[in-house]
Amino acid sequence: MTYVEYKQLNPFQRFAHNFKNFIVNIPRALGKFFRALGKTIVKFFTGIGKGFKNYGVTFVKGDWATKLSYLIFGVGDLSKGKYYKGILYFLAEVLYILYMIFFGWGYLKDFGTLGTVETRKVLHPGNIIPKTEYGDNSMLILLYSVLTIVITIFVFAIYISNIKDAYRHQIMRANGEKPTSLKTDAKQFLDGKYHVTLLSFPVLMIGIFNILPLIFMILIAFTNYDKTHLPPGTLFTWVGLDNFYSLFDVVNSGRKATTFIELTKWTLIWAVLATFTNYILGMIVALMINKKGIKFKALWRTLFVITIAVPQFVSLLVMNQMLQANGAINVLLSHIVGHHVGFQWLNTTGLIAKTVVIVINCWVGIPYTILSMSGILMNIPEDLYESARIDGASPFKTFTAITLPYMIFVTTPQLITQFVGNINNFNVIYLLTGGGPTTPDFYQAGQTDILVTWLFNLTMSSQDYGLAAAIGILVFIVCATISLIVYNNSKSMKDEEAFS
Repeated sequence: MTYVEYKQLNPFQRFAHNFKNFIVNIPRALGKFFRALGKTIVKFFTGIGKGFKNYGVTFVKGDWATKLSYLIFGVGDLSKGKYYKGILYFLAEVLYILYMIFFGWGYLKDFGTLGTVETRKVLHPGNIIPKTEYGDNSMLILLYSVLTIVITIFVFAIYISNIKDAYRHQIMRANGEKPTSLKTDAKQFLDGKYHVTLLSFPVLMIGIFNILPLIFMILIAFTNYDKTHLPPGTLFTWVGLDNFYSLFDVVNSGRKATTFIELTKWTLIWAVLATFTNYILGMIVALMINKKGIKFKALWRTLFVITIAVPQFVSLLVMNQMLQANGAINVLLSHIVGHHVGFQWLNTTGLIAKTVVIVINCWVGIPYTILSMSGILMNIPEDLYESARIDGASPFKTFTAITLPYMIFVTTPQLITQFVGNINNFNVIYLLTGGGPTTPDFYQAGQTDILVTWLFNLTMSSQDYGLAAAIGILVFIVCATISLIVYNNSKSMKDEEAFS
């Protein structure tokens, strides 16, 4: 289709054409994504190969102090007069060795089995009541093994830095240069390397409170950690990909696989509807408020801000009570129709409950869209509208040719964020329906549960931690893949200067 033919299409035909192109381009986008992933993996291993090469070359070219630095941290720096740094490197090695001897190795050696000695009750001679003799704790073995592995990786980075620093100071000595002093280096961390000073503590906290729990959760997905394998009473062990297989094997896993497949469908439907209903309806209301001639604009915006000011969980809990059999909605309907109405809005059928959830989500989500859209509308260049009016464009044509493309261009990252947020929108589902109505066809889930609320039920109710961790990993993969593909194929990313 040529550009002229495309411009002659009406807005609905353009939407259909663009949607068709989007669907057709998905395989190409997936191929591009996996090609980029493959190149990244190849680049990673190539970098490792270059690192080993440099490791060997540095050893061959290094002097005695540099060579000795391969075994004893800091010797190279100490021999060249960089005393404080050499001492720090040496202390890092000593502390690591002490850590491994007195703590780390005791857990790391059992990492492959996650423990073999079970807790048991033993009746000792002369005692009436048996005593509990605790064995291995699989949870602590896994947790401290992960900690030890991370610390080892960090110390390995220090080890490489120690070698590079030793060789660098060797070259400096050969060129007649002196190593910098502690005072000079300290000034650098307040000047040229100030970004390192500012970011060191946040990066450390991210590693402790984000990276470590993430690695731990990923590893839990490959174990049989559940209510029948709860430490310290019982051990859990590695089961490979069994938890992932159980989510797709309908024949052998039964309700687990059925629940995962059905909830995945509903989660994606919910995310799409929740995102675009809020987006479209919020856009319409924002256009109405910002339309010329509308009075009391500040009042309307203030009312929506007040709606946001009320905590979301309060609004959802109130709506939950209003939709009960004897709630405000049924009382109002009873007065209108003249007889008692006791309809179960949230527990009759899955379709009705899902519809109610989507409608209520509009109530709590549209005000955010209105505020962001209002700011965008105020920043659209007025000369674009002036040119359109001179050319005789109708208001509808102006909207489809100027307003809508501009808003989509600006809000594409926001749309992606909202979509991913709705995939993990725990509050609306849990506080409004609690996942109900229940069904015997699902495993620890109701008909309105999405994957994240099912994950919550698995951990809090059935204590099926391994399966829950597997679901969390799959949700992350889906969110990351969709986000990367959509954003990399959006105009916001490809043509940043489109509306500049």
